[in-house]
Amino acid sequence: MAKTSTSTDGQNPNWGRVLICGGTDWPKLGRKERGGKGEGNPDAPDLLEPHILRSLSNIKIASIHASCCGCHFILLDVDGAAWMFGRNASSALGVSGEDAISEDTPRRVLPTDLGAEEGTKFVHAACGRSHSLLVGDDGQVWSAGANNLGQCGHPVVAQIPAFEAIEGPFLEGERLHVVKAAVGITFSIILTDDGKVFSFGSGEKGQLGNGRTGEHIITGNKTAFDIETEPIPVKGLDDKTIIDIACGPQHSVALDSQGLVYVWGYNGYCRLGLGNQQDVLIPKVVPHFAGPNEITMGAHIIAGPSNTVVLDRQRLYWMAGKWKNSGEGSSGSPYSSFRFIQDLMGCKISGGSCGGVTHFALTTDDDGGVMTVAWGQNASYVPQNPLATSLLLGFEVISVAAGQHTTLFLAKPNAKFSDLPRHPFEVDAPELCIVCDKDNGDDDPALECDKCDHPYHLGCLDPPLEAIPEGEWFCPKCVGELGALSGHDSKSSGKKGTKSSPDTKGGTKRKATSSSKEGAPKRKK
Repeated sequence: MAKTSTSTDGQNPNWGRVLICGGTDWPKLGRKERGGKGEGNPDAPDLLEPHILRSLSNIKIASIHASCCGCHFILLDVDGAAWMFGRNASSALGVSGEDAISEDTPRRVLPTDLGAEEGTKFVHAACGRSHSLLVGDDGQVWSAGANNLGQCGHPVVAQIPAFEAIEGPFLEGERLHVVKAAVGITFSIILTDDGKVFSFGSGEKGQLGNGRTGEHIITGNKTAFDIETEPIPVKGLDDKTIIDIACGPQHSVALDSQGLVYVWGYNGYCRLGLGNQQDVLIPKVVPHFAGPNEITMGAHIIAGPSNTVVLDRQRLYWMAGKWKNSGEGSSGSPYSSFRFIQDLMGCKISGGSCGGVTHFALTTDDDGGVMTVAWGQNASYVPQNPLATSLLLGFEVISVAAGQHTTLFLAKPNAKFSDLPRHPFEVDAPELCIVCDKDNGDDDPALECDKCDHPYHLGCLDPPLEAIPEGEWFCPKCVGELGALSGHDSKSSGKKGTKSSPDTKGGTKRKATSSSKEGAPKRKK
């Protein structure tokens, strides 16, 4: 008999399940086909509503990391392993010779795979356009991807094809313990456990925070800028204890233990919220969050593609820069200083994310649950103005990770999960019980795995089950083969712009089935 396993009830607040929406054609996202816009790839559809990501549906994910200017994701599970998928530009996912890693077969990386000691766990990660950083609980940082400007923290080469450990940062000859990382397009910053910030990569717009860009003329009368290939201290923060960092494509944001917000780097569209568009070479305090009233100081920071977001200690949502295509907040009239988003009036915001063309905020609804608010431009799955998305009502979303064209949600599993579609929508599952290869009719219906849809009779499992389990259930094969669809061929979630499953409002109910009858009873949650 096959061995079986049921999951926990999902009440642990430190983990959740992964939902995905947006584009999945990783090599071509945001790019036009030669001769005009492509027709889309039916095998890699645009998902117009959140789907459960099958490949990770039985993995307890603790955090998701994305970039507003990138098309790849890194997810960390509760055991400290990293899972990654998406566009693999310049080997950003640490693999050579692949354009992309499919979300159906994400890559799993352990710290020991990179030379770390046994027992080391990943605690943080950061994604840029074409490079990535991983942070271990031992304070070590690894990087992979584009390194033409030293953004991976290694001597300049075109790319770092596999994750390599970064030397440093050092202070007075002693290596410091890194706890967090953030990256832009051509630079990276890291935060140590004692609240110090270091940077490396290109200094073109002042995003390294070292007081200079190093602009100079090179061969061919071309302009070049300073490149730092090893972590250097960010100036002006020596006597501060920084607790959080964030990066846009070419600007940086930091938050200290008192609630002061610091910004530096590129200031186009007034994204730094300082009332002007002058680039900043050394971190400046944002006056709006400088006190003296403590409840108006910063509590959380987010960096978008041309904007910056700060949540204050009242949990109000403040934005600076360009965040839409017309009217106030557009390129013609950006928010030159931080302004409260009126559509979020009365909302207490607990978190959020900014993608390439999308914005998300998490708040509390009237019943005390979590409400996900979404808005953006030129994205078919979000409205143009802040609006609670009905597609996620009733789901407790823990966090949002918005990429350039794709968004992942981390949500606690609950009874409503069975209402959500899965991606891929269909897998090549047999109709008869995997163990006995029989159909016992409605008196003994088969139980379908929540991941691969393979059916098992309750009595064929080892040990046998007395009744259909509450909540999630995963078959022995999926429990033993984490992060993939057990080698089964999959079918896409539907063609671009179409709903996945018209008979269940886009949802696929896991059920106890009898293959001989159409009206098999749905599995009860």
